[in-house]
Amino acid sequence: MSSSNPIPPVNEATELPEAVPATEELADSAATDPKGKRRRKAEKAQKKPLSRWALVWRRLKRKPNFWIGAIVLGAIVLFALFGNIPNVYELGETDAYSYNSPPSGQHWFGTDSIGVELYASMVEALRKSLLIGLLAAPAATLIAAFVGSLAGYIGGKLETVVNWIINLLLVLPVFYVLMIISPLLSNVSWIVIVVAIAGFGWMVMAQIVKNQTKSLKDREYVKAARYMGVGTTTILARHIIPNVASLLIIDAALGVSGAILSETSLSFFGLGIQPPDGSLGTLIANGQNAVLTRWWLFVIPAAFLVALLTSVNLLGDALRDAIDPTSEVNRA
Repeated sequence: MSSSNPIPPVNEATELPEAVPATEELADSAATDPKGKRRRKAEKAQKKPLSRWALVWRRLKRKPNFWIGAIVLGAIVLFALFGNIPNVYELGETDAYSYNSPPSGQHWFGTDSIGVELYASMVEALRKSLLIGLLAAPAATLIAAFVGSLAGYIGGKLETVVNWIINLLLVLPVFYVLMIISPLLSNVSWIVIVVAIAGFGWMVMAQIVKNQTKSLKDREYVKAARYMGVGTTTILARHIIPNVASLLIIDAALGVSGAILSETSLSFFGLGIQPPDGSLGTLIANGQNAVLTRWWLFVIPAAFLVALLTSVNLLGDALRDAIDPTSEVNRA
């Protein structure tokens, strides 16, 4: 039995809507969006996400303290490297006609009581202090990374021994210990100063790395690597250290100023760099008694020290805030 309302045949040529040509779509888009805002938004959406360090660099560029610290530190480093090029006087050279001469066109930083120009001594002192700071701080960070990650990953008796050593070194009065052993260091190279500063500067970061490692070793990817027979050294290098790298970088950056200040303090009290070598500490110590009569012997080295420490701290703070944005909020 046929239906009273038969379904009419579909005419595909007339029923289906015609596709709008692509050129017409582009024309309509250009007409409604003449400045191409939609196209630019689509292109931005298709861009790959920024890497971690690209994001850190973007944050750094927006911080004024980063640029201030970078400019000041860069100027100091350039002065330490190339400052003696325009100087006509060599290190330790005396001028028999200029005793206790203030800064002038001939002697830019003045001279001392025997006619030695301060400018050449200042360049050499900056080189030595910068070198010690740039070597001691990363060395302490490397010790902290190795000891902390190994103790946190292995645990057991090794962790107990490391905890005992860390607690012992933290409660020891480091300055008095160095005073006691200073006679043994009087005739040795400045490399020993670097080793001493690094040897007493790794404990706090090692404790932090150890605690972070204890939480990381229970992650699934670390367990999987361990079950696959991957060695301890490989696991630490591939899975543990990269996850605490940001902490280590911040510690190394901020540790430079601490290492420079430690060396300056030791040299100021005669426990660090010994003559004929010089550093900022020795120059400040030599000029402290003449601050009222020959101010340039004390003020110029002290000003360089303040500028150096301030610039390094500004860079370190900016780097810390760029890597960990929550640190800036927590300090507010």
